[in-house]
Amino acid sequence: MAERDGGHRRPSRGRWAPYGLLAPGVIWLTLFFLVPLASLARMSLSSKQSRFDFVPSFSWDWANYGDVFSLYGTQLARSFGFALAATVLCLLIGYPLAYWVAVHGGRWRNVLIGLVVVPFFTSFLLRTISWTVLLADNATVVRAARGAGLLGVLRAAGLIDGDRLLDTPLAVIGGLTYNFLPFMILPIYVSLEKIDLRLLDAAADLYASGASTFRRVVFPLSLPGVFAGSLLTFIPASGDFVNAAFLGGTRSRMIGNVVQDRFLVQLDYPGAAAISLLLMAIITSAVLLYARLLGTEELA
Repeated sequence: MAERDGGHRRPSRGRWAPYGLLAPGVIWLTLFFLVPLASLARMSLSSKQSRFDFVPSFSWDWANYGDVFSLYGTQLARSFGFALAATVLCLLIGYPLAYWVAVHGGRWRNVLIGLVVVPFFTSFLLRTISWTVLLADNATVVRAARGAGLLGVLRAAGLIDGDRLLDTPLAVIGGLTYNFLPFMILPIYVSLEKIDLRLLDAAADLYASGASTFRRVVFPLSLPGVFAGSLLTFIPASGDFVNAAFLGGTRSRMIGNVVQDRFLVQLDYPGAAAISLLLMAIITSAVLLYARLLGTEELA
C-alpha cells in the first residue's frame, strides 16, 4: 500500500518491481541487438575506396541496397525457395510424427521426444558433412537409388543433373530438412499435447469422421505450434550457408553464401551489411504477413 508523508501519498516500492524485472532483458537486447543492428545499418550506408580500406566511411551510400537485387537477386530468390521447400517438407514429415507421439506415445513420450532432440548433441557442421558421405557417388544410398531407377525420375523432374545426388539443389533441400526438422516437431508436439483428447471422443459421438475431426478440431488447435515451427524452420533456413556450401554446387548458392563471401573473402563490409539488413526486412515482412493469414493473434 502507499504510505503517507506529510499529507502526501508516497508510491510504494512494489510499483517499480515490474520495471526492475524487465531491466535485465532490456539491457541485454539493447547491448546485443539494437546496438549491433544500428552499427550494421550504419555500415550498410558506408562506402570503401578499395578492398584494403578496412574502415569504410559513412556516406549515405544507398547504392549498396540497389546492388543486392541487381547482383544477387537469383541467390535471394533461391534462398527463399529452398527454405520454403524445406519448411513444407518438415511440416509434412514432422506433423504426423508429432501427432503420433502426442496421441499414441503413452509412457514412451519422453523417450521418443528425446530421440528427436538427440541430433542436437552433434555439431550442426558435422551433421551436414555426414550427408556428403551418404550422398557420395558410390554411396549405398545413391547406388540403391540408381538401381531402382529413382535417379532417372529425379532427373526427368529437373531436380538433379546427370547421375548424382551430391552438388544438387535437391541435396541442399534435403540437408536443410534434416537439420531443421526438430525445430518443426517440438513446437507442434507441445501444441498437440495440450489438446484434451476428450474432444476427439466428443467429435466421434457427433458422428464426425476422422478426417473431419482432424480438420475441424485437431489442426486448428495445433496452429500455434505450426506457426512457431514454421518460423523456427524457415527463418534460419533462409540465411543458412553451410548446407549449400557442402551439399550444393554453383547452381545452389544461397544468399548466406554471398554474405559469407562478402564479409570474409571480399572484405566488402558495406555490401554484406546491406544484404543482411535487406534479408532481415524481407523475412520480417513475410512473417507478419504469414501471421496475418494464419490468424494466430495470440502469437502475432
